[in-house]
Amino acid sequence: MKFLKITLLSVLTLLLSHCKDAPTITKTVTKVAVEQHTDPSGFTYETVTNDPTGLRLYTLDNGLKVYLSQNDEEPKIQTYIAVRAGSNYDPKEATGLAHYLEHMVFKGTDEIGTQDYEKEKVLLQEISDLYEEHRKETDPVKKKEIYKKIDEVSLKASEISIPNEYDKMISSLGAEGTNAHTWFEETVYKNKIPANELDKWLKVESERFSQLVLRLFHTELEAVYEEFNMGQDNDFRKAFAAMLDGLFPNHPYGQQTTIGTSDHLKNPSMVEIHKYFDKYYVPNNMAMVMVGDFEFDETIKKINDTFGALKKKEVEHPVLPKEEPITAPVVKEVFGPTAEYVSLAFRSEGIGTKEEKLLTLADMILRNGTAGLIDLNLNQKQLVQRAACFTTFLNDYGFHEFTGSPKADQTLDEVKDLLLGEIEKLKKGAFDEWMISAVINDLKLTQTQQYENNTALASAYYNAFIHHEDWKDKVAFLDELKKISKQELVDFANAFYKDNYVVTYKRKGADKNITKVENPGITPVQLNRDKQSGYLQEFMAIKSADLKPKYVDYKKEIKEEKTESGLNVAYIENKNNDLFSLNIIFDMGQNNDKKAALAAGYLDYLGTDKYSPEELKKEFYKLGIDYYVSTAADKTYVGISGLKENLDSGLVLLEHLWSNAVPNQETYAKYIDKIAKGREDGKTQKGNILWSGLMSYGKYGENSPLRNVFKIKELQAFDPQELVNKVKELKNYKQRIFYYGKDVAAAIASLDKNHIIPENLLEYPEKTTYVEKETGGNVYFVDYDMVQSEMLFLAKGSEFDPAKMAASRLFNTYFGSGLSSIVFQEIRESKSLAYAAQAGYSTASKKEDSNYVYAYVGTQANKMPQAVDAMMDLMTNMPEAEEQFNAAKEATLKKIAAQRITKSNIFWTYESLKKKGIENDNREEIYNTIKNMTLADLKKFFIENIKGETYNVMVIGNKKDVNMKALSKLGKVQEMNIDYLFNYEKDDTNVKL
Repeated sequence: MKFLKITLLSVLTLLLSHCKDAPTITKTVTKVAVEQHTDPSGFTYETVTNDPTGLRLYTLDNGLKVYLSQNDEEPKIQTYIAVRAGSNYDPKEATGLAHYLEHMVFKGTDEIGTQDYEKEKVLLQEISDLYEEHRKETDPVKKKEIYKKIDEVSLKASEISIPNEYDKMISSLGAEGTNAHTWFEETVYKNKIPANELDKWLKVESERFSQLVLRLFHTELEAVYEEFNMGQDNDFRKAFAAMLDGLFPNHPYGQQTTIGTSDHLKNPSMVEIHKYFDKYYVPNNMAMVMVGDFEFDETIKKINDTFGALKKKEVEHPVLPKEEPITAPVVKEVFGPTAEYVSLAFRSEGIGTKEEKLLTLADMILRNGTAGLIDLNLNQKQLVQRAACFTTFLNDYGFHEFTGSPKADQTLDEVKDLLLGEIEKLKKGAFDEWMISAVINDLKLTQTQQYENNTALASAYYNAFIHHEDWKDKVAFLDELKKISKQELVDFANAFYKDNYVVTYKRKGADKNITKVENPGITPVQLNRDKQSGYLQEFMAIKSADLKPKYVDYKKEIKEEKTESGLNVAYIENKNNDLFSLNIIFDMGQNNDKKAALAAGYLDYLGTDKYSPEELKKEFYKLGIDYYVSTAADKTYVGISGLKENLDSGLVLLEHLWSNAVPNQETYAKYIDKIAKGREDGKTQKGNILWSGLMSYGKYGENSPLRNVFKIKELQAFDPQELVNKVKELKNYKQRIFYYGKDVAAAIASLDKNHIIPENLLEYPEKTTYVEKETGGNVYFVDYDMVQSEMLFLAKGSEFDPAKMAASRLFNTYFGSGLSSIVFQEIRESKSLAYAAQAGYSTASKKEDSNYVYAYVGTQANKMPQAVDAMMDLMTNMPEAEEQFNAAKEATLKKIAAQRITKSNIFWTYESLKKKGIENDNREEIYNTIKNMTLADLKKFFIENIKGETYNVMVIGNKKDVNMKALSKLGKVQEMNIDYLFNYEKDDTNVKL
């Protein structure tokens, strides 16, 4: 590890407040200063003293900021290219522009993505002119005529363009996570690349950001509109936008959504998009962030040789409106099909202010997930269904938001008053003195864990750039929090939290503001899979340094010891820091005992003969220890994690709870009420209905693990003492240990002392087995109030066979996943039928289960028949594109070569493999098999495993909009009752069409 230098001294400092007496945290402030350096090639950079991340911050001559940090744990580099350009800076008459531009930056340049740019640009100019004409036209009939002309010219232009060339090049590198996002003040482009592909990545990215070409414009615009429709189907997004509107009645934070308005999306200006790119996509308004396996000196030289060629321009961001103080509560209401909740938001100052520090601390005192005021007084006592708070800080302003979901017998106003009540406790100083020390340590632990992760660290860097933060201030931030006294925090709370909030009521009901649009009838554009630009040919000819895969010898890497009582302890040393996790594993779960999950969940609300539930949470928090008891289908886990020095104290506390939990009938009644309300709320979530309810029914029918649940009346009749006994009796069953951390001897000694078990352990109860039924000829439909419709096709394949893992992995890369896959190109790029579309061959997680063929599409309801036809055609007739296959093959091999299984993941990966009946690192076999595969081999795999499969089709959509006649062509349509899907008690029958 090069960048993570957590010293023993820093960890000991964390421990100062984690003892029983909880003394005040040390006031010693670590020295933080910026130092200037020059490398051997003459590049100057800044570092910050006592920076655990080892950042080098360069500024090129053209103004580009370059954030570099090393981590050689795996041969990969997390990259971000960040631009200070977001929806705040959209012209008022063209909202959504920054986001749409983000999509178009993937379309290539005058060299990437074209067969003949000189011919193509004439047609692109004609399209741009037509859009300006379309934008100005007010007559709907004439607008349609212009759009038809746009479609005609776009088809001609597509004969010259070559879609997805950027995606093909990036995929060929073995890149992961290729994407981008736009928000208020930022647009950020993302890739995680193998370290040996840095040169090629820099080449293509510097070309990509050198010029904007708006090809394939109207098809991508339709994809963005589908993204807009997804937002209309997302009640949380709508409530969030309403809250922002209340907080910021003048500022773009509240007045310009990132996605833009429907009218602006349907009336775009290519001229305005070019202006925006030319204004903001300049090096002195951009940053490159790289965290991973590279050498500093040679890397900055390569960056300068590529991105250093971009021309600097003066950048002036618009002056944005200021907000007047909020002097009385502002009320907002949002309607939709999902469960009700209420939010309160208080506007604050922005990043870099004293308010940011004070609110960060206040937020953690109120809610830290364990011992905050909201945690203990609302969630632990089950006074609401759930409650939380969080902070958001931006350049100009920030806000502190509180959210609460009601119990079955509560109004939203009652939840609101309970949240305000916890704020009042903060204002009165009704929290323990030691909490300030503890929450700072909690933040430090979280930061330590984040800095172990390349992606999280790189995200922290680009956020610092976007928000104009000096990295030294980020390094010093937690030390600054140490200076805040309880009295100062209380005084701030009294001044800050008044009747100056926005309250947003998310209510159940029809949304009258939904925008529904016609299918524009786009003519599918040419994909030209057999064509390549000269740039692509040159790019593919570049040879990168070879990168060899590294495989894991699991039996060597996972050491084993035994406790005095004979329990097996598998362990892996944590070489990075002094954090640990200790896991007691029982190879039985809910399939062995339906009450297991119920009992585990109940334990979280209980105290003991020594501690109340709230006191117990506080004791764990003082120690910096998290504990858990959880169940899966075939496993139960009991464990703790946190600071190694407090392992023994944490285990003492866990064992005390385990052995001395005291049931409480009132608490149990509230717990069952919470489960009942959770079921009701879950029935309103379309994702839960599709991916849980419908998918499970499509695989198993009536006899599914999802439907094997207790009815609420059954739960109410249980004796809570029985559930507590069930948890206590876990110790009597066979078990094993996994420890990740330092000093395994100390961990085993603690287990010997504290984890007392019987001499003879019990065998596990017999487990329930569920039979996967044959698929085909069934359409399961749920009526749901939404703009889009979503469809999942599922076909049962053969029983799990390790020999198919290589071909299925390559098939998925080539055919159904990723921006350069066949499905994405056909459904979205060519035909504009969906924002999201994917397909693939899914291998089972257990050797006795079946593999599945699946396909998914989410689209506007009036496009659904076309989308279904397009998807089913692909699932029957796989297009054969030799060059695309070779790129997919190369990408798959490079991802395997760059993958490193490390730390505790070694153990958990091995656990997963053993469930499949595999005892070795089978990536070696997969790699060698793929290396020798041809397109003919993949075609054979397709014919034998995908072509001709019969599907159960799961559909969720608005019955008023969905073409039910078209659905009936796919099989027998059954409209599913949601209670029946999940086997809840309101109605245990199903409605059939």
